[in-house]
Amino acid sequence: MKFNFDQLIDRRHSDSGKWNYFDQDVLPLWVADMDFASPPAVLEALHQRIDHGVFGYGMDPQELSAEICDRMQRLYNWSVSPEEIIYLPGLVCGTNLVCRAVGQPGDSVLVQTPIYPPFLSAPANHEQELVTAPLTLTGSDRTFGYEIDFDVFEAAIQPNTRLFILCNPHNPIGRGYSAAEQLKMAEICARHNVVICSDEIHSDLLLNGAEHVPLATLSPEIGQNTITLLAPSKTFNVPGLGCSMAIVPNKTLREKVKKAALGIVPHVNVLGYAAALAAYQHGQDWLDELLVYLAANRDFVVDFVTQQLPMLRTTVPNATYLAWLDCRETGINGNPQQFFLKEAKVALNSGADFGADGKGFVRLNFGCPRATLEQALQQMKTALSRV
Repeated sequence: MKFNFDQLIDRRHSDSGKWNYFDQDVLPLWVADMDFASPPAVLEALHQRIDHGVFGYGMDPQELSAEICDRMQRLYNWSVSPEEIIYLPGLVCGTNLVCRAVGQPGDSVLVQTPIYPPFLSAPANHEQELVTAPLTLTGSDRTFGYEIDFDVFEAAIQPNTRLFILCNPHNPIGRGYSAAEQLKMAEICARHNVVICSDEIHSDLLLNGAEHVPLATLSPEIGQNTITLLAPSKTFNVPGLGCSMAIVPNKTLREKVKKAALGIVPHVNVLGYAAALAAYQHGQDWLDELLVYLAANRDFVVDFVTQQLPMLRTTVPNATYLAWLDCRETGINGNPQQFFLKEAKVALNSGADFGADGKGFVRLNFGCPRATLEQALQQMKTALSRV
């Protein structure tokens, strides 16, 4: 391989939240950033921008907007115009902004659980109610997945539901939704006059040839009812640079989002713009090799769990770098995240943070060198052997 994803980079002597939140003897496989250096093209672009020496206020870069439009056309045959793009400093900010723009205090927002925790907190930040449509756990033996129960999905929509926040590919379950599944959800939302915000931040992280279908491309009508959130941050490991975007074809919705952002949401910083442009223009070779490495890491996790951790079950993600582990049959007393933190010295995400039906689960980030991943799993195995 041209790029060395096995390289161990010391992140403890940086300002890494992932590596410095817990004690020094803890291996962190929790926060969803990767332990790989960003693509060389991104590093080069940042050096060039820094060498310029002036970091004044920026403005939306026309070249980046054109690149995003070309990318959407090339990948999905999706015609996006530059005026449909709204730049944001992050997708957590984006979900909160959409709640503020689409609904009013007292309205409700629908999500599918288990789900990325900021989806659960965003409605309350704007005095809105959270309603959930739990996904149905499927599978047997050592691996499992989730499916949508469309009756449960539609029944969760209340008369005051104004917004559905979709996560596709889904965090933490690591799967993308098919065109047919998305179409059915979109049709249900249309019947109930519910706007859809589709978080597609993991849409480039597709393993073993998986395909992504943006919700907004299914029909012109669905596109007009959809706000799509995207970013290069997870794909090219630049989340700390804070450059994301919303694609909003519907002019009325777009103006609502812009108005809700006034005086509150800051502009993207100039280094974030530079990194995003370089990543999209010159990062594909790096991404192609990354996906091969991540797929091998995914296989390593699945093989290790199914062969050496008989008390655990795991998803087999076809997207993202996140595994979702079912710990309910291990005999662990209390929160398994705390067990692995204290007994294995491995930091994972607590499943309970992803909704009530995440209790007894943990999320594991395998976006790291294989040596780190293997050491963490071995430590988890040793800790479980004492249960």
